[in-house]
Amino acid sequence: MRELTDRELYQALQYAKSQDENAGRSILQQFQTEQSALAQTIFGVFSALIADKDRNLANLFMDLCFDVICVFRHAFGDLPEQRALSMEWLQNTAALLDAELQAFMPGNPMDTKFRDKFQNRFTERLIESNSQAGLVKFMDDSISAYVADSPADPDAVRTARTMIYVVIQLFGAMYDQAERQATA
Repeated sequence: MRELTDRELYQALQYAKSQDENAGRSILQQFQTEQSALAQTIFGVFSALIADKDRNLANLFMDLCFDVICVFRHAFGDLPEQRALSMEWLQNTAALLDAELQAFMPGNPMDTKFRDKFQNRFTERLIESNSQAGLVKFMDDSISAYVADSPADPDAVRTARTMIYVVIQLFGAMYDQAERQATA
């Protein structure tokens, strides 16, 4: 997937911010219909991981996820439908994420050194492999701005940053997979 130019990213973010409540609800309903598993993961599982530590930061995370949905829709077209992606791809992607995200699960018995190592490695790998560096930076800056105004639990902030990286990575992978299937 190609990286968005600064201009494309700006336009896509403007599109996201210009949506009124009804349009936003429609976008989210379409996302939940076309990508129900991903929607449940993002707005259910990921959000809950953050909300366990900071409910307001979890709300910001969901707002940022809406922006990600809008950015990808605006820049790359309609979201691929879940049924259009191969079930094997969905299962493999989910299994990989599940294995890597165990280090972020509160209460999951894991040695602290291993947990920190897995979390840091996962975050570094996502940052390095992400082709949407401008979008990642915008989202990271948004979280930083929130924290500057409303101090938050450091673990919640790290989790929110990691989860937004994951969301952006998942969207990129989803569009890449749909493109590969369309040209195959």
